[in-house]
Amino acid sequence: MPTTAQARSWLDRWDRQQEFHIPDREERFTVIGDVLASVLERPDPLIVDLGAGPGSLAVRLLDRVPTSTVVAIDADPLLLGLARAAYGDRAQLRIVDHDLREHGWVAALDLPRPADAIVSTTALHWLTRDQLAAVYCAARTLLRPGGVFVDGDHLTDGSPALYQLGRDIAARRAARIPPAEREDWASWWDAAAVAPELAELTSLRGNRPLDHSVPDVPTLADHIDLLRTAGFGEVGTVWQHGDNRVLVALR
Repeated sequence: MPTTAQARSWLDRWDRQQEFHIPDREERFTVIGDVLASVLERPDPLIVDLGAGPGSLAVRLLDRVPTSTVVAIDADPLLLGLARAAYGDRAQLRIVDHDLREHGWVAALDLPRPADAIVSTTALHWLTRDQLAAVYCAARTLLRPGGVFVDGDHLTDGSPALYQLGRDIAARRAARIPPAEREDWASWWDAAAVAPELAELTSLRGNRPLDHSVPDVPTLADHIDLLRTAGFGEVGTVWQHGDNRVLVALR
């Protein structure tokens, strides 16, 4: 297992490769924090982070609201292992190992009370419409009345031409980045796969392969419709850069 220092080094590297693909990632995190700052009523809010990965959003929210408790759920053992190793000193962060696409994840959260907020970032695009519908219905039941759901992700409007234009713009931006700073998602995973300090976590991941294929990715309109069908009230985008959006749904 990695040491705290090793885990934090890998997560610093994770942040850099994520920012290679999402240059406004930190601004998106800030906007999500701004939404919570605007709507949270308790001084000690309970926040659930869906598809939390290595805890990137979770720890930023804890830094923003130190009196909060964040329950972070994900199914990738390597990313969860890095989060546990890096943030084991964060008593108000609880990490749950469960796949949102499988039954039982709500019970696995073991929440002591209804959540004040449910958040997610760069994760729910891995879900199909049926899976999203189930997650959104569960999210509404987990939230207190007046609670908020916030998702930061790439949400397209379904236009093929605009989608391709967005990809072209992103590729041109990437080409302007110095080669030494161009580690991408696949390269990070390739490096992690051969790192001796991550061998145990890599083995666990190999025993639990995660299917990330979604043949027909839900559009922004799909997300909005599914949230409204789940029983949320007002639903809409509060921040956008291209197809990178922060979508908010009020309980």
